Amino acid sequence: MKSILHLKFIALYIIFGFLCLFTTATLTRQLITNRLMEDTSRTLYREATLIASDYLPSYFSEDSDLYAVQAQLAAMRLYLESSLWFVDAAGTMITSSNLEDTSSPEAIEDFNPAEIGGSQYISGTYHGYFKEDVITVMAPVTEGFSTRGYLLIHSPISDIEERCRPIMIPVYITLGVIFALSFIFLLGFHFFVYRPLRQISEAARQYTLGNLEYEIPVSTHDEMGYLCASLNYMATQLKDMDDYQKKIVANVSHDFRSPLTSIKGYLEAMADGTIPPELYEKYIRIILFETERLTDLTGDLLTLNEFDTKELLLDKTEFDIQDMIKDTASSFEGVCTPKHISIELVLMPGTVIVYADKRKIQQVLYNLIDNAIKFSENESTITVEVNEKNEKAFVSVKDQGIGIPRRDLNKIWERFYKSDLSRGKDKKGTGLGLSIVKEVIQAHDEHINVISTEGVGTEFIFSLARVQ
Repeated sequence: MKSILHLKFIALYIIFGFLCLFTTATLTRQLITNRLMEDTSRTLYREATLIASDYLPSYFSEDSDLYAVQAQLAAMRLYLESSLWFVDAAGTMITSSNLEDTSSPEAIEDFNPAEIGGSQYISGTYHGYFKEDVITVMAPVTEGFSTRGYLLIHSPISDIEERCRPIMIPVYITLGVIFALSFIFLLGFHFFVYRPLRQISEAARQYTLGNLEYEIPVSTHDEMGYLCASLNYMATQLKDMDDYQKKIVANVSHDFRSPLTSIKGYLEAMADGTIPPELYEKYIRIILFETERLTDLTGDLLTLNEFDTKELLLDKTEFDIQDMIKDTASSFEGVCTPKHISIELVLMPGTVIVYADKRKIQQVLYNLIDNAIKFSENESTITVEVNEKNEKAFVSVKDQGIGIPRRDLNKIWERFYKSDLSRGKDKKGTGLGLSIVKEVIQAHDEHINVISTEGVGTEFIFSLARVQ
């Protein structure tokens, strides 16, 4: 499996570092340079204004000679590391103090004192007089309420860029530290997101291949850990369901194969003359008996399928549970008479009205009484009793049969489960009766319990909502 997601995050991390470096080298450097230019221009303008107002007017009033002005401008050149030009109102050069490798013209062509406008400075080569870009500020020199000249200060922008370099070094160091620290997030993604996702992907692949025993290691208690635990639980449930389905298929195949084998064998024996015609009636009854077993098994499977697919719709009505018990018990007279089994009814006086699905509850009673008859000895008694308590009606079906072994009590509700005793006692059962009973009672949001002692008997008790 390719680590595409991992490579994507590494690529994003590298791109992030490149963009940070590019942004810092361009935008941050430009912002710092602009700020330094503004600070430098304010300083130059302040000094130009000071010189133009305090020292240069004396030149026009003849209080100072040109030599004194040149000395003052030379001192300011060293202090400001800039070129200073002193021109008259027409732009003719009076005197200047230039930096090395620079020279001043005799007159500034197209001189316009208003070219700076509302800003404090302009940048560029200033009419082409400089070989490199400079910042130029201008201050008027007034004498006797009139502007007699101007002082221009030109400062190289390269000096500002040199000042920017040492400032950028801490910025680059900080950027490198941030980029290194951000690697922790990449490691965090690797350990807390990528690795669990890789394990989950591997688990999904294993489940697709049918390996439901694969388990994802759960090492955290966050959302990833919860997801892994949920997938492990899902795999366990799927495995149990798969085992259960295999068990269902095996049991259904077994229960269908036996009667079908008997039916086929008897019919082939009748067809080839092994069974004489005078015995046809006997074996036809056996075939009908086996056919009835298949019919019962099919009906029980369809009933349970209604619960599994959640398509069971209860048609609840009000009816007298005691009348239903009487009718159901009377339907077993033909089965009980040969075995001399009696059904004793212990009922409440009057009526006991319950609210439930009449057909389903009748099926519950039929299955419980039929089960009691199967496991009862000859000449024994089965007791069906009704009691009321609070808003519930309790129905009890008790036999004096062989009982249920303690080890089997928790298994009797399982589909197709038959104890060894039941297989020896009665082979007609499908192993689905008690499963249907429990599903029906639970569908009514009620409960059913079993009390059994091996060799003494068994009692099933279930509850129903009673109508006051």
